[in-house]
Amino acid sequence: MNLRNTNEIAIDAATDAVLGNYPVEGCRYNHGMAVDSEHHRAFLLCNGTKTLTIFALDTHKAIAHLPLPAGADVVKFDPGLGRIYAACSSGFIAVLQAQDADHYRKLEDFAVQKMVHSLAVDTATHRVYAPEQQEDGRPVARMIVYEAVEPAHKR
Repeated sequence: MNLRNTNEIAIDAATDAVLGNYPVEGCRYNHGMAVDSEHHRAFLLCNGTKTLTIFALDTHKAIAHLPLPAGADVVKFDPGLGRIYAACSSGFIAVLQAQDADHYRKLEDFAVQKMVHSLAVDTATHRVYAPEQQEDGRPVARMIVYEAVEPAHKR
């Protein structure tokens, strides 16, 4: 779980018990969190530093900080693609790629309507679902479905 006010996480994924609190260096106001359970990594949205911090759960250390647009709210991980998505209410879905357990890079900040601050990933189809609540400042209620594609250099 994220301990936003102290910039820490408190976890033991094996037992679901809180065994200790671990500071997340370089992260202020950690908000959303997703976990890569295979590689023991947590992906933390750090609103105070506008970064995605990758945290090694075994060593309790931050191993990378990648820039995010303002308003990052929800983060999801697709283990099949090794892809991380962060919904940012400023009008973007940040798309990041795990190259391996210790190396990550940003693919793009994909422009969407403002106030998209939630998303879901279907790990079977790799589709990303994002609810929109406004279009160009006018209220709407709709679900947008995005198809994941490989980066141009991998095609």
